[in-house]
Amino acid sequence: MSKTVFRTCTLCEACCGLRFEVEGDRILSVRPDADDVLSRGFACPKGIAIADVHHDPDRLRTPVRRDADGQFQPIGWDEALDLVAARLTAVRRAHGDDAVAVYLGNPIVHNHGVLMLRGALLAALKTRNATSASSQDTAPRFATSYHLYGSSMAIPIPDVDRTDYFLCIGANPLISNGSFLSAPNMRERLRAVRARGGKVVVVDPRRTETAREADEHVAIRPGTDAAFLLSMVHVLQRDGRVDRVALDRIASGWDAIAARLAPFAPERVAVYSGVPAQTITRLAHDFAAAPTATAYSRIGVCNNAYGTLATWATDLLNAAAGRLGAVGGALFTSPAIDVCTLMKITGGDGHDRWRTRVRGLPETLGDIPTAALAEEIETPGPGQVRALLTFAGNPVLSSPNGRRLSAALQQLDFMVSIDLYVNETTRHADVILPPAWSLAEEHVDVIFSNFFARNVARWSPLVVEPAPGEKHDWEIILALIDRLGGGPTGQRVPDAVIGALRKLGWRWTPESGLDAVLRLGRYGDKFLPWSRGLNRKKLAAAPHGIDLGPLEAGVARRVSHKDGRVHLAAAPMLNALGDLEVEVARPIAVDELLLVGRREQRTCNSWMHNVEALVRGRERCVLYVHPEDAQRVGVADGDIAVLESRVHTGTLRVQITDEMRPGVVSLPHGWGHTEAAPWQRVAGAHPGTSANDWTDDQLVESIVGQSVLNGVPVRLRALDSELGSAAAL
Repeated sequence: MSKTVFRTCTLCEACCGLRFEVEGDRILSVRPDADDVLSRGFACPKGIAIADVHHDPDRLRTPVRRDADGQFQPIGWDEALDLVAARLTAVRRAHGDDAVAVYLGNPIVHNHGVLMLRGALLAALKTRNATSASSQDTAPRFATSYHLYGSSMAIPIPDVDRTDYFLCIGANPLISNGSFLSAPNMRERLRAVRARGGKVVVVDPRRTETAREADEHVAIRPGTDAAFLLSMVHVLQRDGRVDRVALDRIASGWDAIAARLAPFAPERVAVYSGVPAQTITRLAHDFAAAPTATAYSRIGVCNNAYGTLATWATDLLNAAAGRLGAVGGALFTSPAIDVCTLMKITGGDGHDRWRTRVRGLPETLGDIPTAALAEEIETPGPGQVRALLTFAGNPVLSSPNGRRLSAALQQLDFMVSIDLYVNETTRHADVILPPAWSLAEEHVDVIFSNFFARNVARWSPLVVEPAPGEKHDWEIILALIDRLGGGPTGQRVPDAVIGALRKLGWRWTPESGLDAVLRLGRYGDKFLPWSRGLNRKKLAAAPHGIDLGPLEAGVARRVSHKDGRVHLAAAPMLNALGDLEVEVARPIAVDELLLVGRREQRTCNSWMHNVEALVRGRERCVLYVHPEDAQRVGVADGDIAVLESRVHTGTLRVQITDEMRPGVVSLPHGWGHTEAAPWQRVAGAHPGTSANDWTDDQLVESIVGQSVLNGVPVRLRALDSELGSAAAL
């Protein structure tokens, strides 16, 4: 007997609603949920293929231990968990707490159970060497929000459904469906902007899928977004277009900013950014003159040398034009589960509270930059990392100079991975603990409900039951915490108390904790039996979710500073302005070639390439090159060419396209599966090349120390097929 299950997709930030037809442990079909309150019948190919991971024969179902020959052998859960806890404890006792590092992959943000136990795990390990995928692409956003609003998770969202002017910088929401803007079916949303007489402008080195849909594409030089945005703000200041009434009502520090804008006049920034001065001026005037307008920047901006400054400049532009907190501008959500409030309660918020041992890179929201991981393993001395725990991550492919990190992992005394697969990172692990696939547990939109384009609440049931012997990922982490002497709250609870609670039948689960948070939240029933407010039971009874209304005007509810104001003149931003002023004046090399990344609709970072439906067809891991650059180098479309950076030289296939700005080449991230081929047959047959082989772990962003993944200096050379060598430029 088959059944229908409605559930939120957990593969990207769009969080689309899906309809599953299920029979036993078999998922018969996956379709978009036409009645979902957020996605309204939209889903991308990844969501439709989500069941293929559940059925994948290469997915691990039981714990495995690596033997002396590098092969993985099955072991039991108790043996595996005892071994992991014993080895981690031994490393801590011999070398100190910081000798154990933790890396958390991006699926954690779709996993409420693991999110709730993150602090407890780090408390049990007592390590400051924690890092995550977030340190690779969101640390600039978190640091900006922390300094501007007093909370890292207070992130203004473009009110895309009501704006008349959408300025999109370094983002490709038609493919991502938003990032810090969870907005399924962005194609139709952007077409609606134009249908109501509005305008869409995309600023990007590449004519992306979103740029093709826009009214205007501005091909900017990679890494210059901060100067470009500050130049727009300068124009508003120079030409009397700053909305001082709106600005002074919500913010402080404008005068200190205005005094620093002169070096970013359009005439100076034009040479640096490649955007003509008249274009910068016109865009600034149009932005200020539109009935409503919003500026939105994302990964392409975050991942460059001035990513935090550029993210701050995005919010500054919105504030200066009176768009921050205004309908059709940049608004804050009003979620059912308020992460900002939870961060205040737990004390996890912050930036630069400690720094890494070797290079002194700062922490952001509890994470040190992943760029520091290899050197922290390699460099002897007190605090040297000797053991590593990874969860649902593949830093060998997602972090800079991945080959160096892969070599460093072999030096560890011990490594454990909680993961579904043997991949390029987990192949180095001594023990792999595989959780049940996410469709076998309940799901709550905890994080991304704070970034939805509309306020909605959803609680998703499991689609299939866990197979016998499978454990949820939170159960694995909780078992490790218990063996390490910790508890689910992150506080040490006396054994007698725990024992007494267990005798009474108490068992910690993430659902019970989230139900309490939901009920005490803005829309909750406050545990009052007569209340019509939300609780888990009511959400579960609404399979398509509950619409809580559009984004609301105002900023006060999201500003946590004691004075209740947005702090525009944050010290880290002002300090970084001096470096950017010098950079703007620096001459640009005539033969400059910069590497940027690329997101594709059928790719979910590195971990969906073992799904045949998502990798079949044309080769997608190719280097996009502008015709002028190809002619200068002497390569033709489809050729294998040589790409060089400071850290790596390798070959890859070239695709010539005029969608690239001259002087810029593009390679998608997440590929490079040759080393995992023995354990992932589909991915191994479509290995591609890792873009992060060429990125430089010594090249980091100026404020948060995040890796520079966009705007990496490279050289392209033709490959002499007869001699098997690279011909000179």
